[in-house]
Amino acid sequence: MDTINPLWFLLSTLTMVLLSLVQATSDSSPLETFLNCLSHHSPSSISNAIYTLNNSSFLSILHMHTYNHRFSASTVPKPLAIVTALHESHVQDSVKCAKISGLQIRIRSGGHDTEGLSYVSDVPFIVLDMFHLGSIDVNIENGTALVQVGATIGQVYYHIANKSNVHAFPAGVCPTMGSGGHFSGGGYGNLMRKYGLSVDNIIDARLVDVNGNILDRKAMGEDLFWAIRGGGGASFGVILSWKIKLVSVTPNVTVFRVKRTLEDGATDLVYKWQLIATEFPENLFLRSTFEVVNCTQGGKKTLQVSFIGLFLGQSGTMLNLLNESFPELGLVQSDCTEMPWVNSTLYWSNYPNGTSIEALLDVPEEPGSYYFKTMSDYVKKPIAKDDLKSIWDFMIKSERVKMEWNPYGGKMHEISSSETPFPHRAGNLFLIEYLTSWSEDGIDATNHYLKISRSFYKFMTPYVSNSPRGAFLNYRDLNLGANRPSNVTRIGIGQNYGIKYFKGNFERLVKVKTKVDPNNFFRHEQSIPPLSLYVGK
Repeated sequence: MDTINPLWFLLSTLTMVLLSLVQATSDSSPLETFLNCLSHHSPSSISNAIYTLNNSSFLSILHMHTYNHRFSASTVPKPLAIVTALHESHVQDSVKCAKISGLQIRIRSGGHDTEGLSYVSDVPFIVLDMFHLGSIDVNIENGTALVQVGATIGQVYYHIANKSNVHAFPAGVCPTMGSGGHFSGGGYGNLMRKYGLSVDNIIDARLVDVNGNILDRKAMGEDLFWAIRGGGGASFGVILSWKIKLVSVTPNVTVFRVKRTLEDGATDLVYKWQLIATEFPENLFLRSTFEVVNCTQGGKKTLQVSFIGLFLGQSGTMLNLLNESFPELGLVQSDCTEMPWVNSTLYWSNYPNGTSIEALLDVPEEPGSYYFKTMSDYVKKPIAKDDLKSIWDFMIKSERVKMEWNPYGGKMHEISSSETPFPHRAGNLFLIEYLTSWSEDGIDATNHYLKISRSFYKFMTPYVSNSPRGAFLNYRDLNLGANRPSNVTRIGIGQNYGIKYFKGNFERLVKVKTKVDPNNFFRHEQSIPPLSLYVGK
């Protein structure tokens, strides 16, 4: 009886398996190839994490984290599948199988992507939903926390406060934002004048690269670690978790919100605010927001300005400071409330006073059903009073445009513009967020309000930064340039938006992209392109 050579047998078996996989791939659709690939890699554990159009829960899972109703319409392209990753291995396998099947992958952590790029594409794609990867481990002794990217920033705040009332983390004021996209785009909030941005306080990360490997800071190298802290993680890989450095806050902070209309002298207040908001001590952050409201007389419209403050300290100290430097505001003790820092995050999110901090853990199953468009600008010189009046007139005519002005100074002027990809540091007075929102359904209504938002942005051109006109990645704006179809990336189009978001840091981001993902697997309409002038199929 002949004996079988074990090596020959192994090679023959492997050859047969590879041939069968090739045959199956050639005979299957991209989705079938993707699903078959996943079943081979994770035969049991991943089945409960996959949703296709055949699943009755598909749309509810998709829309659970779709915060902009513009992208919930039936006409918006839907993914072929959603993988709600339950383990890090699911992320690795999804990357590997998407490559094999030729499908684009979109990565979603919180769903607040203002242009929907984390869950919408114009070519066949899958959504990798990171929401279930949401663990948070706070180490007060070391002053750090490990945060998986599916955790919301509200949950991060809650878990920090559960361990300490004198620790915090600099991030945004909307508690339902996922930490994955918020941090990787920069992440700012009312602690930025004291401690900088979220990315300025990240000390390590775990990431799945284009080959499905898990890398920490040491393994990925300093260039890639630099890129994902403000350059947008989805251009370089799938971020799994962050290691963040906690910051110190006082046991109680002071908050206030006062509102003034044009009839109350709001124009003079706003002009003065521009001159002094960046010069306040870094313990004080004073935001200005602008919206059109009904006038108290005659049924006309007017502009209302809200001045919203956070002070790391007691109200008496803050009142002395503001009454000396900004007496025109007319702030009094009854306007001020002292509370623990974690409660102030609810206050800034417009929760009613007395709301339990457990509200920070909530994630609505059905996000608000309104449509919106955001844009951004940076202002380097105070806007004159007459020009402010022209801005108010435009807003009153349009009614739906709102603005939020966030002051710089403090730590934001001390950190180098090249320390992270986020370049908008010294030289800026404040950041503007424009928000146009509406509730009417239909493409005509959407086009109408998008036109208004573009008109207002154009109108603001003389008053904001130029050469380049800066923009903030977390307020992603496809009007700045977009690669379409998204399976093609042109370096020239990439420069259009890249220079606005990243200024001189764009070139370094391109070099990092070329090194870690030369074939441009991780891509979307505003991703960082590799050096190739034309990449795609």
